[in-house]
Amino acid sequence: MARNGLCLPGNVPAFRATLVLSLLLLLQPISAGHDYHDALRKSILFFEGQRSGKLPPDQRLKWRRDSALHDGSTAGVDLTGGYYDAGDNVKFGFPMAFTTTLLAWSIIDFGRVMGTEQRNAVKALRWGTDYLLKATAVPGVVFVQVGDPYSDHNCWERPEDMDTGRTVYKIDHNNPGSDVAGETAAALAAASIVFRSRDPAYSRLLLNRAVKVFEFADTHRGAYSSSLKNAVCPFYCDVNGFQDELLWGAAWLHMASRRRQYREYIVRNEVVLRAGDTINEFGWDNKHAGINILISKEVLMGKADYFESFKQNADGFICSVLPGLAHTQVQYSPGGLIFKPGGSNMQHVTSLSFLLLTYSNYLSHANKNVPCGMTSASPAFLKQLAKRQVDYILGDNPLRMSYMVGYGPRYPQRIHHRGSSLPSVQAHPARIGCKAGSRYFLSPSPNPNKLVGAVVGGPNSSDAFPDSRPYFQESEPTTYINAPLVGLLSYFAFATHY
Repeated sequence: MARNGLCLPGNVPAFRATLVLSLLLLLQPISAGHDYHDALRKSILFFEGQRSGKLPPDQRLKWRRDSALHDGSTAGVDLTGGYYDAGDNVKFGFPMAFTTTLLAWSIIDFGRVMGTEQRNAVKALRWGTDYLLKATAVPGVVFVQVGDPYSDHNCWERPEDMDTGRTVYKIDHNNPGSDVAGETAAALAAASIVFRSRDPAYSRLLLNRAVKVFEFADTHRGAYSSSLKNAVCPFYCDVNGFQDELLWGAAWLHMASRRRQYREYIVRNEVVLRAGDTINEFGWDNKHAGINILISKEVLMGKADYFESFKQNADGFICSVLPGLAHTQVQYSPGGLIFKPGGSNMQHVTSLSFLLLTYSNYLSHANKNVPCGMTSASPAFLKQLAKRQVDYILGDNPLRMSYMVGYGPRYPQRIHHRGSSLPSVQAHPARIGCKAGSRYFLSPSPNPNKLVGAVVGGPNSSDAFPDSRPYFQESEPTTYINAPLVGLLSYFAFATHY
């Protein structure tokens, strides 16, 4: 078989020609190339614009100032720091933990090719883990959110000005949340790998805390949206169930600790916790594809035949996203962008593309292809498919528009983001109140503060994009869009060939 693309057997039915044509169209380059290193630098810089708490002296986005300096005080704890998830001023623990896990995975797999940006990526990761350590400092409790989402979303305020309620929400044995606790354990465990050689004491702290948080998640099972109800729904409601986060947390603890108990937990619970469900999904609410790709690494490295079923699921995931196949479960826009119904589509683009790239690397090491019925996809082909998605984000699309703020000659100017759209504290020292910010929200003018590196939700299924703040599903950036993109850009910036 050829190793550099999609492999087909000699006697190919006519409908397979459609598959080949669709794949070739998707992979057809539009531009001569991109400055992936510049995009990488900016994708990491974006996280500084999302920081909450007291900003450090080396803060590079100067229009931001300290904010939410009393978070946690109403509950008698310190919950300052962390990240605002998107364009609002609430700290949602579920997506923040997922963001942290994906930043860690990006560094684990691609840190060696990040060059000078590795240091900034590690700092972005630590800003997240420092907060997660605070959120898990009380035994048997995980603080999962700071801020009342309803009052926050009713205002258009700078984070430096906000006077909405900073309500603290937690899970405990009476109000379980295995989903957010499992994801938090995964984030702490994954980050412990990153810091193992950089800061051994900090790495041990992260791993030990991950073990305790996972034990809490597994012992007191339940969905946090059932416990906290409308405090987290419909914002980050757990629709998919908590079972995948338990496997996900165990998988990262297995990778980080190499303790037998986690390997046995994974094998024992594979069916019970439904590892094979919805294998074409991966994001803050659904970890199934990520679980199977991550665990398959050990199978492909020849270390864990007992995980073979996870590799079969991983192969199934790959086949489910290849365009043109009879059972493809992912839609593509006319311009070639992965598209899934719902809001903030770029979260699917970057997360699924990250899995395509990581799995292609694992397959390359084992000299394997992915069988998909009558076709076979090579690692090189998967890399090209992932690269095509990245290139679309950076401007190779029907609108010739970059969806990363500050990258390329044309990019979104009116993103749905409070801090970016309101005058900075330096430009407007006086407070801007809750409703006083509405005129900036409705203004047709470009945002005054450039949130460099922010990737917005992106165009619709027809490749159309309204560069307008009220269209939040298309114009709002999120941390969990950027986190997997850091890994993707690292690879394409420094890899000598694709």
